[in-house]
Amino acid sequence: MITKEQVLHALSHVEEPDLKKDLVTLNMIQNIEILPDKIKFDVVLTTPACPLKGHIEHACRNAIGLFISKEIAVDIHMTSKVTGVDAAQLDGIKNIILVSSGKGGVGKSTVASNLALALADSGAKTGLLDADIYGPSLPLMFGLEGTRPESIQINGKQKIAPIEKFGLKLLSIGFFTDPNQPIPWRGPMATSAIKQLFGDAHWGELDYLVVDMPPGTGDIHITVAQSYPISGAVIVTTPQQVALADTMKGMAMFRMEGINIPVIGVVENMSYFTPAELPNNRYYIFGKDGGKRLAEDNNVPFLGEIPLVKAVADAGDNGFPILLDADEPVANAYKEIAGRTAQELSILANKVG
Repeated sequence: MITKEQVLHALSHVEEPDLKKDLVTLNMIQNIEILPDKIKFDVVLTTPACPLKGHIEHACRNAIGLFISKEIAVDIHMTSKVTGVDAAQLDGIKNIILVSSGKGGVGKSTVASNLALALADSGAKTGLLDADIYGPSLPLMFGLEGTRPESIQINGKQKIAPIEKFGLKLLSIGFFTDPNQPIPWRGPMATSAIKQLFGDAHWGELDYLVVDMPPGTGDIHITVAQSYPISGAVIVTTPQQVALADTMKGMAMFRMEGINIPVIGVVENMSYFTPAELPNNRYYIFGKDGGKRLAEDNNVPFLGEIPLVKAVADAGDNGFPILLDADEPVANAYKEIAGRTAQELSILANKVG
């Protein structure tokens, strides 16, 4: 008769590749059932976006076959419970991810939007906050121009209810302003608006809140970094030297004393141009591997590259981000980046823990 102890012993030989500990020690094996002809158990991953899900499941099956029996059936339920740095608990939000760059025009908002959608697509509860006060683009990119959030009462307090679309909870200053008028606010007004978007919204339970930061390294960056428990920052750049120089400054800001936010990794956007009629051709218009070198020079992970494809721009302009089009190869690039982002966050949370 097979025992639970035997199952745990077998699975103690399976290591979580990123956390460098075995699944039993990490308490990732739960709900073991032993039936006459089958062993059933859950593997609780640290994120539904785990890119190593298949690898871990295969390793578990091999361990049961090696240490118990190759004949018995194995029923594995791969599930997840998103981890977060303990300090990052903010009204039910486990992880706050800043998407930032030292320079405008690198496609940061597009990356933030599709990263959030990819995390939600994996099964994670995800929100997207547009913190670009002076140039909010979320309403346009999600087809929500003219939409206004409702006010709801939570525990006797008035709260803003984020708008839900495509499985995301969304909030932007653009929902409250005229899209045809500029927002000529001084720093204190802008930072006050950001605090309202963070603190006066009823986000509910979220695994990830992705924050699309404005360009540069100004008041809003410092306010967000010092006022809220941030899990980490994703840095977006293009391969071009001018962009890399400014992005370097943006990355350095997160490492300043008093801010000290971990850099999750670097995403290189507009890495190369691929024409629709020649999908296998790559033209490196802005240079090659600049984002990779930036990541290597700063000893942070390179999360991936996004090609310069017209369909990406069209999708954002049409209010239907490219991640929602399963037939577009670039959607898979965003999913891979989301998986690596979630992976790195789990590693950071484990280090802190």
